[in-house]
Formats: sequence, C-alpha cells, structure tokens
Amino acid sequence: MSTRTRFAPSPTGFIHLGNIRSALYPWAFARATGGEFILRIEDTDVDRSSQEAVEVILQGMAWLGLTHDEGPFYQMQRMDRYKQVLLQLQDRGFVYPCYMSMSELDALRERQMAAKEKPRYDGTWRPEPGKTLPAVPAGIKPVLRFKTPLTGAVKWDDKVKGLIEISNLELDDLVIARPDGTPTYNFCVVVDDIDMNITHVIRGDDHVNNTPRQIHIFQALGHEPPVYAHLPTVLNEQGEKLSKRTGAKPVTQFRDEGFLPEAMVNYLARLGWSHGDDEIFTREQFVQWFNLDHLGKSAAQFDEAKLRWVNAQHLKAMSGIALAEIIQTHLLAKGILTDQRLPEICDLFKDRCDTTWALADWAVRFFQPVTPSEADLAQHVTPAIRPVLQALIEGLQVCEWDKASISVVIKTVLQAHSLKMPQLAMPVRVLLLGTPQTPSLDAVLSLFTREVVFSRLQG
Repeated sequence: MSTRTRFAPSPTGFIHLGNIRSALYPWAFARATGGEFILRIEDTDVDRSSQEAVEVILQGMAWLGLTHDEGPFYQMQRMDRYKQVLLQLQDRGFVYPCYMSMSELDALRERQMAAKEKPRYDGTWRPEPGKTLPAVPAGIKPVLRFKTPLTGAVKWDDKVKGLIEISNLELDDLVIARPDGTPTYNFCVVVDDIDMNITHVIRGDDHVNNTPRQIHIFQALGHEPPVYAHLPTVLNEQGEKLSKRTGAKPVTQFRDEGFLPEAMVNYLARLGWSHGDDEIFTREQFVQWFNLDHLGKSAAQFDEAKLRWVNAQHLKAMSGIALAEIIQTHLLAKGILTDQRLPEICDLFKDRCDTTWALADWAVRFFQPVTPSEADLAQHVTPAIRPVLQALIEGLQVCEWDKASISVVIKTVLQAHSLKMPQLAMPVRVLLLGTPQTPSLDAVLSLFTREVVFSRLQG
C-alpha cells in the first residue's frame, strides 16, 4: 500500500505555527514517498468549532502550498458511519453501557485521590462472567464504554520516541459514545484512519496518551494500527508551549506581515527536523531530503529573529521580477501605482529587508513624496552642504542618466569640494528617500527620474 498521511485539525481556534507543523511533516512525507496527503476536519466539538477557524486552516495551508490530495472530510458529516461501526463493536462484545452518573464519578475520583490512587473508572458496570451488575437506574441514558483488556500491555515503535509500552492496568474503560449516542473523539479517529487507509500518523505528542486507546480500538475492529510519529511540542520564546494563550499568532498573520511561504516552510521544517547543517533550502530540497528518521526528539523553540533571518535569505534569493509582483500588490492595496522600475528597485533594496513589507516601505519612496525628519534635516542638510547639492544638480543636468555616468558626476563634485562620500551621500539620501542609509548613491539616483531628483534636492 502506498503511503497515506493525514492532517486532522480541530477548528476550535486559529491555527498557529505549532499546529501547522503537524501538517507540514505528513505533507512532506507523503510527497517524499509518492503517497497521498489527506485533510480531515475534526469538528465534533460543536460548541467550540467554527467555520471561521476552518477557513483559517484552509487559507494557511493554501498559502504554504500544503496541498491535500483528498478532503477536506468533516467528522460531523460522518456520524452515520461512526454509529454503524459502533454497533459492530457492540455486537462483538467490546462495548457495554455504563450508568454511572457524573456525581458518582466525581465521588469515586475523590475517594481514589484521598487514597493516593490514580483517578479512574472502576469498572462498576463492566460485565464479567459471574458478576452481578447493579440495577439499571430509571430514566438514565448510559454512556458506552470500551472494554479495555485487563492484562498485558499495548506497545508501539514510535518513529520519534522509540518503543513505548503501557500496561493495560494503567488504562480504564474509555467512553466511546455519549448518552445521546454521539461517538467520542478517540473512536471517530480510528474509524476515519481505517476508512481513509492511513498508513502513518504524524502528530503532536499531546496525542501520545490517546494512542494506546486508539490501538485497542484498531485491534478490536480487526485492523493493524498505522505507524505513529509523535512530534515534540513547539515552545514560544519564553519556553512555554506555543498556544493562543501564550501569544501565538495565526499562521495567516505571518502572511499578512510579509513573510514568504517558502521561508515559512523552510523555518517550520527546521523546528523539529534537520538535514545535516543545512539551514536554508527550497521546498523541493526539503521534500527530497525528508524522512521520519531525522525528526527531533526534543521540544523546538520558536524564535522570531531566526524566522526573520530565514525570510531575509529567501528574499535575497528571489529575482527582482518575482518580488515586484508581491510588492506591487502591497502598494496597490494602499492605492499606490508603480511602474517598470519596480523590479530594479526590488533588486537594489532586497538585501536590506527581512519581510516583503519592509521592501515595500523602500519602494514606496520612489512613487510618493517623502518627508524627512527634522532631526535628519538638521544633522545632514546643513547650510554648508547646500552649495555642494547645487553643484551636484548642475552636473546631473548634463550627464547621461545611468549609474556609471551619475557615478562620475558624484566623484567630480566630491573632488571639487574636497569632501568624502558620506558628507555628500547622506544629505542626498535624506532628501531623496528620507533616510541617511541606503544602497550606493549612484544606483539610487539612477532609479529616479531626473526631474524628481532635482525637485527633492532643492526641497
């Protein structure tokens, strides 16, 4: 059977980087092995699930290029299938009704904790040979519990954590259907994975405790469980688990802030996986290199400074033409029209930027007037430099309008006034672009029209 992986988010809140990493790795494994990647929306928590959260999931995946081959499948649309399989388990004797009320369960837990025992259901309603069950209380709808084996252990060879073995004595009888007959999470997941022929489950290690439960249900239904790989947690910059409560941002916010999808894939890939010492790589290289053997065993920590550095490297590697398409979209959103100079502007300034919005901030100065700060004007555009600026204007009036010719004029003016480059370049930059630091002066000047240069230098 070919590899079949899945991403199965719950749409109960926005999807952040820790969540989307659990989509990236199964997507990459499916692509690396020529398999299929399935998207499943686990929306059985009706009270907390929302279509808005689903849209953020879909948008985030589309932005990162994590295309799915099948789906999205919605669990709420598969309830009839779950109930059908539930009846099969009941017929085979793996499921029994439990009439213990919540108050009785709470009292049981309190007694166990007082006795310093692990809180767990005690099997009161579990049918056993020779056992007399309590009288069924009137007017009570039971939950359905799965009969966990009383002996032995459940074990699996986790592709990240290695061999994991849990004694069945540590597990109580799982509720797999609520009083209204609605199946619960662990049961639905198993039915889905069977029906969708999932071969590898690559997910966060917060699911490790669910895995023995799910393996039992697989076995009860006569199916081998998939290969499991439980990814370590992603931490925030303070060392806490990355979550909405600890300041995590929606994935789509990084898109809106000017991060490139290729850079995000690169950065996310390194949050728990490595290929030697390679830090910067393309999506194609990632897929070519990816396997489950090099997944990290330790928690990864999000570092926005590192993300910005990765994004800057990808920006530098892009052509001005490709960047111009993005920057034009940014500027058009602000009602700013551009022209054919934009690719050259992007090429000139991309090495100074860590987001596309930072690059757009440079580009906009070529298409709209700038307002230098009073402090920069006072420091750099002094009365003493005004005659030099006038000499520069006069030299530029008669030269060819290209970088080489402009460079000759600048050098001539510097020699004539016994100045060094910063003494002229910084006031020119302040007047032209509103800042004393820019790329080489001749390159910047050549990207303006002659008329705009004269207007700003005389301003």
